[in-house]
Amino acid sequence: MTRVKAAVCHAFGEDLRVEDIDLRAPGQGEVEVRLDAVAICHSDISFIDGGWGGDLPAVYGHEAAGRIASVGPGVSAYSVGQKVLVTLIKSCGACSTCASGAPVYCSGNAPVEPAIRLADGTTATKAMECGAFAEAVVVHQSQLAALPDDIPSDVASLLACGVITGVGAVVNTAQVRPGQNVVVIGAGGVGLNAIQGARIAGAARIIAMDLSPEKLEGAKAFGATDGVLAGDPKPWKAVSMITGGKMADAVFVTVGAIPAYDQSLRLLARGGTMYAVGMPHSGAMAEYEPVIIAAVGQGMKGSKMGDTVLPRDIPWMVDMYKQGRLKLDELISNRWRLDQINEAIADTKTGHARRNVILLS
Repeated sequence: MTRVKAAVCHAFGEDLRVEDIDLRAPGQGEVEVRLDAVAICHSDISFIDGGWGGDLPAVYGHEAAGRIASVGPGVSAYSVGQKVLVTLIKSCGACSTCASGAPVYCSGNAPVEPAIRLADGTTATKAMECGAFAEAVVVHQSQLAALPDDIPSDVASLLACGVITGVGAVVNTAQVRPGQNVVVIGAGGVGLNAIQGARIAGAARIIAMDLSPEKLEGAKAFGATDGVLAGDPKPWKAVSMITGGKMADAVFVTVGAIPAYDQSLRLLARGGTMYAVGMPHSGAMAEYEPVIIAAVGQGMKGSKMGDTVLPRDIPWMVDMYKQGRLKLDELISNRWRLDQINEAIADTKTGHARRNVILLS
């Protein structure tokens, strides 16, 4: 057992409690990673607030980076002391989706022995297969990606979810081509990365939509060519003006807001596709007219974690960062200590932060 500090959720909607937890030793195919940094994602907050249910007590957090402290049986690709990214993408490597190159949709993960116990012996949920609001984690080796020693851990942690989700939705899921028009609804952490992905893919017009004029202005530094206020009565008219009536080949909804989903299809060109990236709370419903989708050949498609394949995508994103073509440092709004995590979560809820990062070492 390894005893470390962690921020534990005991009741939905209440502050997390920083306390001691015990991590069991890594089992078959697992590693223990001593974490340097973990970012706060809105998905963590949705879970903490009870938006998606789940068992308590639980340790959330899933965007992390650190160094391997120990390895379990069957681990040969990683070694003690190695710097790694820790993600929620756990894959068996053998099911039909893994074999088809879609590990984010793995259906073959078998249950494992609980990895976390509280100081009183109570079992705690390792949320999203990570439990990274802690000084260390025990995770499956498929959840790791090797990192170079010279990339800062706070910056690298963003690659575990926010960056791959946004960039990957554009590059992997939608496969945006040069010359296409793109609308990104939401200019927060994931949205800015979708904007970066559209810039990298060579989109002609990259239109950011948000309720905040300040966020729209900030989105230009990440590649947005235009900004449209989502609160305007008819934002699709502004998109039509910007695109010369062509509208958007791809619309990415990067926020979990139902009004964003309700208006997203009105921004599409004929034959265009809306990509669902942001995740509303369970039970929330959007409305659309199927007859229009059928008549003009539009589509809707989900994108989980940017359809990322870690060994394929992390190396090129790290390389793009080193070249200065992928902005990561600029995504960090503030850095906090573990004992400040509730303040960091409250700050994230205001909607002003791109990404808040907890430093653990």
